[in-house]
Amino acid sequence: MKLIKNATIVNEGQSKRGSVLINDNGLIERIIWGETSESAEEIIDAEGLLLLPGVIDDQVHFREPGLTHKADIESESHAAVAGGVTSYMEMPNTKPTTTTEEALEWKYSRAAEVSTANYSFWIGATNDNLDTIKSIDYSKVCGIKLFMGSSTGNMLVDNEETLNRLFSEAPCLIATQCEDEETIKRNMALYREKYGEEVPMRCHAEIRSAEACYKSSAKAAELARKNNARLHILHISSAQEIDLLDDGPLSERKITGEVCAHHLWFSDEDYEKLGARIKWNPSLKTKTDRDALREAVRTGRIAVVATDHAPHTIDEKSQPYFSCPSGGPLVQFSLPTMLTLANRGNWSIETVVDQMCHRPAELFQISKRGYVREGYYADLVLVKKKPMVVSQDIIQSKCKWSPLEGATLDYAVEQTFVNGQSVYADGKVDTSVRGMKLIFDRK
Repeated sequence: MKLIKNATIVNEGQSKRGSVLINDNGLIERIIWGETSESAEEIIDAEGLLLLPGVIDDQVHFREPGLTHKADIESESHAAVAGGVTSYMEMPNTKPTTTTEEALEWKYSRAAEVSTANYSFWIGATNDNLDTIKSIDYSKVCGIKLFMGSSTGNMLVDNEETLNRLFSEAPCLIATQCEDEETIKRNMALYREKYGEEVPMRCHAEIRSAEACYKSSAKAAELARKNNARLHILHISSAQEIDLLDDGPLSERKITGEVCAHHLWFSDEDYEKLGARIKWNPSLKTKTDRDALREAVRTGRIAVVATDHAPHTIDEKSQPYFSCPSGGPLVQFSLPTMLTLANRGNWSIETVVDQMCHRPAELFQISKRGYVREGYYADLVLVKKKPMVVSQDIIQSKCKWSPLEGATLDYAVEQTFVNGQSVYADGKVDTSVRGMKLIFDRK
């Protein structure tokens, strides 16, 4: 048995002093409120620390196979656990793309060998793999990823018949990346005519505009409502898109949305200082958009906060606008970032736990994770309120840079447990720990 004692447990809308007893199967045996004289073979004194459920990130790109000069499942799972992320769902736009059962199984086998965090992988939709999509066992796969905008490989689904069939026949949740391709192409042509190949990075928000996002998101929402499909719109970046989302109890929503930590932290005003380091798709929009997204997190209209963690090398990010890839690493610092925004008055710490732990578990119907509950897996994070400067020497991602470098965050992850095993402590990852495949309790 292992005992984490004297913590402030933040869980299910409350913050209360207590202790957690973990059994040898990696499950929470008992939660003890208040003081305790309980003994165990191993005791961790968490006095002065917050104890949270492990974060579940529903959107990461770990770049394996095919792009491992940027990142891989092993290195990025280290970054995840160093940031309190105990479970992740990895995206299909690798090389080759994860659009077949064989490619999906390869990723699961690889993660079983090297991942220090728990894992699941998205199956990607194409214009011609609907039969594969329908054959997948979705008790073992998190969902279907649909690109309704430019993407890596043969993953832009633009055939209207395929889209209608996908939304009417999909056996589980569809997650979409929504940016209208024609709008973006038109904007690119205008800015290329104005600047040639040297387009300033600040123009990214105007090229991949709020209009492009809304047009595509609205089309996805229309398809979902028409076919009574379950839709999850990823990385919402503009205020107008929030209106497309359902409200009310999470279990009753058919159309939900995710926002990424960078869209809550940065705005288009940061391009002048950070340039390509904050070039993401969708782009960072205005402060007005950012503030609307923050409010939607606070009120619960947004269902999930994630990262879209997508590393590139610093050399790749140093290229001119049209050659510079979009995306950046964030999984190690998403939880401290969200807690910092809570500390600065945007929402409560309980809201952070709800958005990053509870709701992903509920939305995807993940078995026995996302909460501090007896009988659940002991995916847990100990966090301390203290200044933490993001610097290169603490970065676990293979790319070894962060858009947050130099920023001072108000919280730091002290220790992370995956299935009851301590996987991160004292600034070091225990590389011998292995996560588990996520299981989904879908009816």
